[in-house]
Amino acid sequence: MKNSKFAWLLGLMLVVALFLAACGGDKEESTETSTEKEETDATTEEVATDEEQVLNLIMTAEIPTMDSALVTDAVGFDLLNNVNEGLYRLNQDNVAEPALSEGEPTVSEDGLVYTFTLRDANWSDGSPVTANDFEFAWKRAMNPDTASEYGPYMMDGVIKNATEIMEGSVEYTELGVKALDEKTLEVTLEKPIPYFLSLMSFGTFLPQSEEFVTAQGANYAKNSEALLYNGPFTLANWDGTGLSWQLLKNEEYWDKDTVKLTEINYDVVKEPGTAVNLYSEGQKDRAGLSGEFAMQYAADPELITESETSVFYFKYNQERLGEKTPLANVNIREAMSKAFNKQDLVDVVLANGSVPANYLIPKDFTFDADANDFRDVNGDMAEFNVEEAKAAFEKGLSELGVSELTIEILNGDTEAAKKMGEYLANQLQTNLPGLTVKLKEVPFNVRLDLDTNQDYDMQIAGWGPDYQDPYTFMNLWLTGGGNNKMSYSNPEYDKLVNSAANELALDPEARWQALADAEKLLIDEDYGIGPIYQRGLMFLQKPYVKGIVAHPFGGDYSYKWAYIEGKN
Repeated sequence: MKNSKFAWLLGLMLVVALFLAACGGDKEESTETSTEKEETDATTEEVATDEEQVLNLIMTAEIPTMDSALVTDAVGFDLLNNVNEGLYRLNQDNVAEPALSEGEPTVSEDGLVYTFTLRDANWSDGSPVTANDFEFAWKRAMNPDTASEYGPYMMDGVIKNATEIMEGSVEYTELGVKALDEKTLEVTLEKPIPYFLSLMSFGTFLPQSEEFVTAQGANYAKNSEALLYNGPFTLANWDGTGLSWQLLKNEEYWDKDTVKLTEINYDVVKEPGTAVNLYSEGQKDRAGLSGEFAMQYAADPELITESETSVFYFKYNQERLGEKTPLANVNIREAMSKAFNKQDLVDVVLANGSVPANYLIPKDFTFDADANDFRDVNGDMAEFNVEEAKAAFEKGLSELGVSELTIEILNGDTEAAKKMGEYLANQLQTNLPGLTVKLKEVPFNVRLDLDTNQDYDMQIAGWGPDYQDPYTFMNLWLTGGGNNKMSYSNPEYDKLVNSAANELALDPEARWQALADAEKLLIDEDYGIGPIYQRGLMFLQKPYVKGIVAHPFGGDYSYKWAYIEGKN
């Protein structure tokens, strides 16, 4: 089960209990039904080994990078989750549990210092994984020369001195992580973080061998041979730019007896029709469905559906390459947010189980102590309304002193992305007279570069959570934030979100409300982004594929517990 609410609540309570006791107070498709999950729990150690344990999968985008300090995308995080391992890993119930950490850490009375003891584990070349590998990797991610986006983003306000390092007032070597000896890692936090142990399962916090990285130099992570692995699998036959690669069982992995698959073969396929053909011909074991293919295979016995926690939206860039854009006008942004029919988009164009999103924090993602969904606080906002959209657009044009507007929308180059882009462009132009939309469709890695450089007007973007807390979405839009990349700035928004991360950290009700108020300000007052849909997935999967675990945050999938049964 991908999103086990009560399992997560139990995990969170354990984390909070540990803290209180110490202080005195382009994603691929999911593959697992509830029945399969129960079978996985009961039979992992009893899987027949006389069948070929080979899985054949599809990715919809190339690998931009496999350097855990540089990765920012779903493909990279998904693969890193399977070839590497950190202090913690999400288990089959999506609860963060000790991985390279040998049991739970000890925590200081003030909740600021965590001390981890490492289990015996090796890199794929047989060398031991040490506490220094964590210290080196985290500090490397904060080194300005590395130019990591996620290092500062994930550690800012969390690990001691990370904020000062970002500001340039402290050297990156002063980050609050220290190897006390080969097996002991000490982490000092900036403030108590209720979800800190959940963070330890995320890809940015993976270890790296200092000796290996130094020896590789500029070649590090450029291909599968220029990497070391300490997870269930190793990456093979990746040249750094290719459209195919493999994962092979890692015989040096500390828990290798749990791993049944010997090989996972990937090919990048961007066209849904091609993916379905490969599946039908038996060359692939899963194929994603959308649009006409989702309708065509709606009654197929091999169809599986899954709700997701990724939300997609328009990013409105208010400053392109140093110059203000028309989207700096709040009325133009409001018009864009309300001028397209989201229900028709998910029903007809996507047709994959996605639902309209009139929000940023997804449904069925975070819950309070009474199991109430965060989504219930604000409900729906910025809903489809042509009359309101037209009125806002006319007002915005008047304020800009123009009678018409041309806007470029940055989008992906897959067939599904193109169809969605065409639909949205048509809706906006039809419902907003005077607007011309130009679509710019580029490969994923090109879109990442354009986003980083803020070289776009609008773009169709999405966010999958990094940990199970609303803050993983809300801190995206802080002024000057590493993932903002659209020049959105509102002091009141900053105040609300920062208060949730600081003085309200241990006041759950007040923290919850502050985050909800920030979401409403972003979506329904500033129209800083324009929500489109919360992703659902439909796909065909061979019935002999068992035990793949889908995650609501971090890397999308774990294949550690997957196996093939009943194919022969």
